[in-house]
Amino acid sequence: MNTQAPTHRPSRITRAIALLEHLAPAWFAMVMGWCGLSLAWLRATDVLGDTALGLGLVGALFALFVFVLLCLSCVVRLTFHPNAVAADMRHPVRHAFMATLPLSIMLLAGIGVSLFWNTSRTLDTLLTFAWVLGSVLELAASVWVIARWLNTPDNGGLQWAAFTPVFFIPVIGNVLAPLAGVTIGLESWATAQFGIGLLLWPVLQTMLLIRMVQAGPLAARMSPSIFITMVAPSIIGLCFLQFDAPLSLAWGSWGIGLFFLALSLTQIHTILEQPFGLPHWAMSFPMAAFTTLSLRMSQEQGGAWLELPATLLLAVTSLLILGLTLGTWRGLRHGQLLVPEK
Repeated sequence: MNTQAPTHRPSRITRAIALLEHLAPAWFAMVMGWCGLSLAWLRATDVLGDTALGLGLVGALFALFVFVLLCLSCVVRLTFHPNAVAADMRHPVRHAFMATLPLSIMLLAGIGVSLFWNTSRTLDTLLTFAWVLGSVLELAASVWVIARWLNTPDNGGLQWAAFTPVFFIPVIGNVLAPLAGVTIGLESWATAQFGIGLLLWPVLQTMLLIRMVQAGPLAARMSPSIFITMVAPSIIGLCFLQFDAPLSLAWGSWGIGLFFLALSLTQIHTILEQPFGLPHWAMSFPMAAFTTLSLRMSQEQGGAWLELPATLLLAVTSLLILGLTLGTWRGLRHGQLLVPEK
């Protein structure tokens, strides 16, 4: 007679909640990547017409779906795994990803402004509220991240070995402000926030170069993050155009972005050698941002030669983000993601 007590397997919900312990804030990079791709396709409407508009809308809807799913998951994680959230905030690298949430809000609001501004007073109010919320949270995240670096290394302060392009993320959110802020009538605030990013970007770029000299190259696992260096000049170039600044400033920004793209491509061999993981999403938004600027510059005086390269770049970026999405889906199905960090 079998007297052994029956074993109870945990339910799917229990297993899912357990997996959420490892849902780091870096997952919002998926939202940023799809938002960037949506904006790139929307910018391509002047060249590709309604097809580009439709694809931009699809990208925006998918980004919104992922954003809502991640927000709900983060609430569950905070409820059941508060220590894991606290560990992310103390981590020498992961703490910078806290800025990806407000940045995602600003990007989604910006897409909404591009598509639906002035179609409904109620919708305009909601988009303005979302953008202001994201903007204020982004500024708060920037202050928190940089203030943290002022502590001693033992108390969460800056450590050269841990300094990576990931630390550019708070800067990106600030320079992004004018892209939607000007349209919704908050140009003065958006310009002020842009100034903060414009101050911090060259400082962090210099710090990254010093880190390379002091501590050597990035860890192989973090090699995709080198693409993040493209983002600030790409967004700044778009903002110069938004401000009707001299075209030479926008071309200069495009040139800096092109340089960092070429520099990032020198690391492709190292990137391809790494098993697929969340760090690969660091390539998505930078490529989308530079693609958007390239498409925009192709429509400016003297930029007609850039139309074909920019269109090809849009195709490459689209394939990249689709590939990253499929890789993420496979990683989740096979249990390779949402696991303890090695």
